Amino acid sequence: MKKYFTALLLGFVCFQVQATPVVVEKIVDGDTFIGNIILADGIEVLSVAVRLRNVDTPEIHGECDDEIRKAQYAKQRLGELIPEGSTIEIKNIKNDKYPGRIDANVFDSAGRDVGLVLVKENVGRSYSGGKRGSWCNLN
Repeated sequence: MKKYFTALLLGFVCFQVQATPVVVEKIVDGDTFIGNIILADGIEVLSVAVRLRNVDTPEIHGECDDEIRKAQYAKQRLGELIPEGSTIEIKNIKNDKYPGRIDANVFDSAGRDVGLVLVKENVGRSYSGGKRGSWCNLN
């Protein structure tokens, strides 16, 4: 029943077009975090996985030591931009290809698009779906 209720609320959230507040619970990796979504009526949807839209960062369980090192830095940097316990905003919310996870543009407390910051800093790269390139042996 709880999973059904959460799925129903997530379906509602995915139709929102305005900014939606989220309290950051945990940083998963460089482009994903767990957050508690606060709906307009004050209801919270707890522990939702949110993936940054249009950005890809190296994988924690990468193919080489270089990718794993870059992934650890990307996770650290995401945590600096959206610290655990902080309230941020998400926009353009869509269901992800994995059930229970959503994709969204994520904005830090200063109003910056976190994905764009990561790309600008070369911590992540632009991603529009499909096969992702390797993070190994890149300078």
